[in-house]
Amino acid sequence: MTEIQCFGHTFSGAGVFGHLSDSKLGRKGSLTAVCILNAIFGCLTSLAPDYSTYLLLRFVTGFSTGGVGLCSFVLATEPVGPTKRGVAGMSTFYFFSTGIALLSGIAYIFPSWRALYVASSIPSILFLVLVVPFISESPRWYLVRGKMNEAMKIMRTIANTNGHHLPDGVSLALDDEANDASNGNQIWKAATVEKEAISGSIVDVIRSPITRIRLFLAVGINFTCSVVYYGLSLNVVNLETNLYLTVLLNAVAEMPAFTITAVLLDKFGRKPLAIGTQWFSAIFCFMGSLTGNVGISKVIRMCCGLLGIFGMAGTYNLLFIYTAELFPTVVRNAALGCATQAAQMGAILAPFVVILGGGFPFLVFGVCGLIGGMLASYLPETLNKPLYDTMTGLEEGELA
Repeated sequence: MTEIQCFGHTFSGAGVFGHLSDSKLGRKGSLTAVCILNAIFGCLTSLAPDYSTYLLLRFVTGFSTGGVGLCSFVLATEPVGPTKRGVAGMSTFYFFSTGIALLSGIAYIFPSWRALYVASSIPSILFLVLVVPFISESPRWYLVRGKMNEAMKIMRTIANTNGHHLPDGVSLALDDEANDASNGNQIWKAATVEKEAISGSIVDVIRSPITRIRLFLAVGINFTCSVVYYGLSLNVVNLETNLYLTVLLNAVAEMPAFTITAVLLDKFGRKPLAIGTQWFSAIFCFMGSLTGNVGISKVIRMCCGLLGIFGMAGTYNLLFIYTAELFPTVVRNAALGCATQAAQMGAILAPFVVILGGGFPFLVFGVCGLIGGMLASYLPETLNKPLYDTMTGLEEGELA
């Protein structure tokens, strides 16, 4: 019950922090805020004197957790060019799977839930102290907020780190301001000036025919993908195997999926992989639904589950890259937050599917994977496409 509640408030947190990171707080500011909240409320949860207090603290912890992956992923990938963005984006998820694998060991060492909450809150504190001070804000966020000087400082730092030098007296231009806006490329201009901030919201996404269709498809795919991803992770209780070992194997099974997806991402594109990985997972989920749970059949079903989560792990993380590339900077986190909310709705539904037991959960997961792949077939390819900054730039670039 508490895990479902946590997913529910992660759902609302993703939307709130998605909007804040696009507007006032920025990517780095939002990430800092959610890490502070996670550390504080995670530690306070371990001190909960009664169940009501525990539920309240899980509420606020889930709310803040919703923005962690969202803000960190966009902050890590926005400064990266189109040829390296796929590999850079997929590499971030190794840390997620490593965290899940370590969590199984930590949970084994700290069987007390109070001690486990403290132990699982320490990484947020370490991240705030050792990593956040050395992270720069996204130059794209500075650009759309009209802070040209700050954006240029970061671009110069990036260039110097890569052994290059940007000439003096140049500035970044928004895609809808550029002379070659027809192809959406970023250009350099001859003056550094501060401009009026450009803002956007999920309303703007829905208002535009192009982004509206993309949003609805992304929401549907994230929902079905999440049902399978979290469902297979939670379904270990029905496999009647060692809980800690199975959670560890599930986390380890995800890592090769990231490597293979990263290698194939720039060769075949986002769309074919989004379809293929979901259908790959669906096939093994259907196979798992046809096997028993006794003797050798139990091992076969566990292997089907591992291969199912292998395929869906590639999809689940590919969707972060794909969704981020489908929307411009002014609404990127808001749209990604909306898709994340749909994913959390799927995560809320997953336990109800798991408790049905037997082979039926595998059947449901197979159907969801099949539907998700069909929805992905209607999305446009974004391989080597520019990251647009504004709604106007995207519309002009896509219609050119």
